[in-house]
Amino acid sequence: MPTPIALIDCNNYYVSCERAFDSRLVGVPVIVLSNNDGCAVARSAEAKALGIKMGDPVHLIRDKIDRHGIRVLSSNYTLYGDMQRRVVAAVEEFARDLEVYSIDETFLDLAGFEDRDLAAHVRAMRDQVLRWTTIPTCVGIGPTKTLAKLGNAAAKKNPLFDSVADLSDEVLRTWVLDRFAVRDVWGVGGATASKLAALGIHTAGQLRDMPMKQGRALGTVVLERLIAELRGIPSGAVETIEPQRKGMAVTRSFGTPVTDMATLMGAVTQYAMRGGEKLRSHGLVAARLTVFFHTNRFKPDRPQYSASRMINLHPMTSDSFELIAAARRGVEHAWRDGYAISKAGIMLDELIDAELRPRTLFEGDSDKRGRLMEALDSVDGRFGRFAAVPAAQGFKREWKMRADMKSPAWTTRIAEVPRVAAN
Repeated sequence: MPTPIALIDCNNYYVSCERAFDSRLVGVPVIVLSNNDGCAVARSAEAKALGIKMGDPVHLIRDKIDRHGIRVLSSNYTLYGDMQRRVVAAVEEFARDLEVYSIDETFLDLAGFEDRDLAAHVRAMRDQVLRWTTIPTCVGIGPTKTLAKLGNAAAKKNPLFDSVADLSDEVLRTWVLDRFAVRDVWGVGGATASKLAALGIHTAGQLRDMPMKQGRALGTVVLERLIAELRGIPSGAVETIEPQRKGMAVTRSFGTPVTDMATLMGAVTQYAMRGGEKLRSHGLVAARLTVFFHTNRFKPDRPQYSASRMINLHPMTSDSFELIAAARRGVEHAWRDGYAISKAGIMLDELIDAELRPRTLFEGDSDKRGRLMEALDSVDGRFGRFAAVPAAQGFKREWKMRADMKSPAWTTRIAEVPRVAAN
């Protein structure tokens, strides 16, 4: 018997985090905007009911915002990240192990709890999350991650489940799968959904019954594994090769256009610092770094310029200081005066496991540098990003993204901790 798996998903997560500290947002339409206050990336149920769509540009819905009194907030990722840690702390005792899948979703291994009423077990977990954080959640349970994810979607969409759907029961599982559109199944993209529709496969139940060899021919091993999971067979039981991550990027648009090289250097330095942190968190090193920047191509009346420079990294590295040096060399070679830069970033390619990287004769004391990187990661992990930064990054960060409607750092900055007046 497969071990039961649960997926707990925080409802309207960004909005729920904001409401935890500002009761004026409860019961009113709220949207949270993307980087640089561009588009709606989170919507309360009230905002959804008013027709606000995910990704709506804020300048196109300004009339609706004004007409309905919709509250608009900038993204506060520091708050959302800290609240995620609190949610994880609240659920830890309810599972043998857990896997944080995204900032608002966590998979739970329920091995050892099979003799309990799992629905009641996860309801108690939901209650604890609500008490500790005020954040409402939905939970799906199943013998595989795909079924847990599908159960979570059913729990969120169908009020009959009262926010918890246990698909361990085969009869209930069949009922849900036969009513779930195949295009909404986790892992089925638009192109695959069109191919399946051409074969008359429109529901998750029909996909489950598809021959696995046919699934592999249509959508590679990914679709074959998905079919197995819909049948209650964990993907680990299907022979697969875990793909190696080939590259990663750190890019941002600027809140205010950058017109001097020194300011651009500060931004690129931060991106390289973050790139090294991401590499180390995955146990990887990179062989190549590409730095790029460009003007706003949507304003053709202004002078346009786009540049990129590729730098080989020898030896391969995840050392943030080495990445910074490479990125800055790229900027120095590519910079041209007289342009207003609207976006910049770095890309890291040819990634391999750090333990498998080729060694060179003149690497120096790599262990000492490795300990330094661990110390930096530890400081930033404890005190928040940018707690320790290289001087080249600067401290004013004039190029930072626009966030004119950002809420306070309620939980991570002592000066902004909410105060309760005594009666």
